[in-house]
Amino acid sequence: MARTDTLAPLDPSIIAAFELACAHVGTRATDRLAGAHDASHYLLTPQAVAIAEDVAEVSRLLAASRAQRVPVTFRSGGTSLSGQAGTDGVLIDTRRNFRRIDVLDGGLRVRVQPGATVRAVNARLVRHGRKLGPDPASEIACTIGGVVANNSSGMSCGTHANTYRTLESAVLVLPSGTVIDTGADDADVVLAEREPAIHDGLRRLRDRVRANPESVATLRRLHAIKNTMGYGLNSFLDHDDPVKILEHLVIGSEGTLAFVAEATFRTLPTLPAMATGLLLFGSIADATASLTTLIEAGFATIELMDAASLRVAQQDPEATDELRALDVADHAALLVEYQEPDADSLAARLAEASAVFATLPLAAPATLTTDPVIRAHLWHIRKGLFTAVAGARPSGTTALLEDIAVPVERLNQTCTALIGMFAKHGYEGSVIFGHAKDGNIHFLINERFDDPDNLARYEAFTEEMVELVLSQGGTLKAEHGTGRIMAPFVHRQYGDELYDVMWEVKRLVDPEMLLNVGVLLTDDPHAHTKHLKTAPTVEAEVDRCVECGYCEPVCPSRDLTLTPRERIVLRRELERARDAGDEVLVRELEKEYGYDGVETCAVDGMCQTACPVLINTGDLVRRLRAENQNGLAQAGWKAAAKAWGPVSSIGGVALSVADAVPTALPALATRVGRGILGADTVPLYTADLPGGGSRRKVLRTREPVAVYFSSCTTTMFGPVGADGVAESFLRLCERAGVELSTPDDIPSLCCGTPWKSKGLTDGYAVMKAKVAASLHRATDGGRLPVVCDASSCTEGLQILLDAAGERGIRVVDAVAFVDEHVLPHLPPAQRVASLTLHPTCSSHHLGIVDALTRVASAAAETVVIPEDWGCCAFAGDRGMLHPELTASATAPEAAGVEAAASVAHASLNRTCELGMTRATGHDYRHVLQVLDEALGG
Repeated sequence: MARTDTLAPLDPSIIAAFELACAHVGTRATDRLAGAHDASHYLLTPQAVAIAEDVAEVSRLLAASRAQRVPVTFRSGGTSLSGQAGTDGVLIDTRRNFRRIDVLDGGLRVRVQPGATVRAVNARLVRHGRKLGPDPASEIACTIGGVVANNSSGMSCGTHANTYRTLESAVLVLPSGTVIDTGADDADVVLAEREPAIHDGLRRLRDRVRANPESVATLRRLHAIKNTMGYGLNSFLDHDDPVKILEHLVIGSEGTLAFVAEATFRTLPTLPAMATGLLLFGSIADATASLTTLIEAGFATIELMDAASLRVAQQDPEATDELRALDVADHAALLVEYQEPDADSLAARLAEASAVFATLPLAAPATLTTDPVIRAHLWHIRKGLFTAVAGARPSGTTALLEDIAVPVERLNQTCTALIGMFAKHGYEGSVIFGHAKDGNIHFLINERFDDPDNLARYEAFTEEMVELVLSQGGTLKAEHGTGRIMAPFVHRQYGDELYDVMWEVKRLVDPEMLLNVGVLLTDDPHAHTKHLKTAPTVEAEVDRCVECGYCEPVCPSRDLTLTPRERIVLRRELERARDAGDEVLVRELEKEYGYDGVETCAVDGMCQTACPVLINTGDLVRRLRAENQNGLAQAGWKAAAKAWGPVSSIGGVALSVADAVPTALPALATRVGRGILGADTVPLYTADLPGGGSRRKVLRTREPVAVYFSSCTTTMFGPVGADGVAESFLRLCERAGVELSTPDDIPSLCCGTPWKSKGLTDGYAVMKAKVAASLHRATDGGRLPVVCDASSCTEGLQILLDAAGERGIRVVDAVAFVDEHVLPHLPPAQRVASLTLHPTCSSHHLGIVDALTRVASAAAETVVIPEDWGCCAFAGDRGMLHPELTASATAPEAAGVEAAASVAHASLNRTCELGMTRATGHDYRHVLQVLDEALGG
């Protein structure tokens, strides 16, 4: 069947020009359609995706853009919500190769490239007691490029510590290719020499704005509250030199004026002493009337939740008893928090709180808590609103999270009117929440854009919302940027004169109009209703995805093939192609998805830890693998499950034989096998693999306190040193007087992960039945806990037992067991000087990273966890099937390991130890081996 317009054809001459400028230009269907999606509800498919290596490549790409008259758009995190990170030109990825972070002056300043996330920057600053001013809720995934491009703020920074106020300098690449370091002493002179038209034009516009009293008054009024609509023309009022005006115009310009290659920020002190409380009111009017009192009382954050939000929050498992008991009518709540530098300062605040609360029209008694668990519950309620509403939306709809700001005294009227508009237009289940202290609220609606009636409804609602906000003296975009969604309304917010100044700025800096076309400014009054994203129903595992991108920074394949978001959106694109009858595109996507989407997914589940709607993309990939498995593979692995004792021993023997002969022989043999059977079937032998291990031993004791389930990986992979984790764990338990037993058939048992991760359902069923029956006997029906010595096996075993209906059997990782039951009874150890740890994805899922750190601290004077640690992606045998996956996943952490230069290196899972040994060149052992050795084992 002929190709439809699902994917527009490419101009070879245009692609050739961009390929000359950049070494990595993706033009496959997968590259383009994955790049079409960001967190917004807009969808534009790029002609190509260029992964820029450095500033020089960015300059060459801009030159190609000018030569070919093709627009370009920069994207880092892709978490922006207003449509500012998509294009039908060329998309330039500035995330992958722009992540450097340099802490300066003991943390007082920090210099960052655009691809680093806010969380990563704050992780570097925390040891200095500092943090970035902007604190967006998307800090796990949003990058510095977007923080600058959107003038990010957040819950507590208001307008006093947002990007505009805390950015000290930047390295800018202008559309002409000129690079300006605004922090250089001669920056203004350089701008005048290299870009005289821009320098002179900015001076002229500065004087024009300042000479117009109405313009000055409008800018002062709009920027007294949060405002990310249009260009930040307050730059002309706040700065005199053209280079500083340009620097601040770029803040919030959404990539329409320049590429920010580097940004230097002044940081803020962290405020670790905190107390939090949920204040309940009878109405929004009562809540908003209390804001002035609460602001004067010094609360750092004041978060509003309307009645609809409270009804949603009542269903949250972590909701407080008081909230659950509330019969919500027209109620509202304010989540308030004191943030102070020390305990004494917090105590002084708390001493005043009762008197403050006594003056408020509260619907229930108010208390503040310093308990970190309760505080976490309260914040989970607030942050879980988006999760609850977006995750429960009807299939095929798109979740729209919008934000506005009004003067605080107008907040009640604005919220009341919005609630009425929801009812009028039939937006059921919509919620209002936000940063009440700043008059900044967010509201969430669900819409289906493939229905003309619904689109008309959305247009009507938007028009009414614009009229409402402007009538209240507010701004149509407070935090999320103008993007495409509000570009048609910039004129109405600012008026003729300032709107004309904005266009003058654009024409001055980007005279050929090629940077992020259609974003922030547009002549099209209907631009906000074009290129809207639809969400065809796909697999149940991922259908609720809102494409936010929070999953991407933790995904081990993010720099090699696809991220979880991209895996999901390509399933949607595949469904869209099927619906369009585009069989050519369907075949192309299916072919490319085999390697990019399925084979290089580590199915580690780290994406779920970051996902606001709790999607584990690995569940989808496992099912796809199961669907792709042939009968021969299912039968072979089912037979292996029945005879796992000898099979696992044979695997160990094979590695021992391979280890004893020249590496070239087994390496050649596996390469031949991979060539015939495929790289996803035959593991690649490499010289860094150890010899085989030993058969697991059966233990019997009279009064065991736990059942020891040693991992079969210790049979297949030999240890570092004379013996491995099994022997170390047993010696540690013996020293502490802790008796253990094993299942009587332990050599034939496995946690089932090899079958489950590969989609080998028949073999998994066999192993599940065998293990469940064995452990039911060995634990006396669940009376004794099961202890496993490999974190991924601990997790896999718990999943297997739950699937088998044996939920009464508790599984504990050996590290957590030693931390709780063994460590208190051990003598002091001769600790090594330093130890670098690699927590695993499973240890993170199990919640035992703190236990791991405590055990490591018993074995080492200094314990280091690299700031860039993440899943190593060895994933059983995935690192042998696709070594390139592990190499890509471990590269950032390996750099941190090298910088730490520790004496010893450890983890808590044998295959992860192999992956980190390969990545760093240092021998990784199980942390219990290090502790055992420190005790003379």
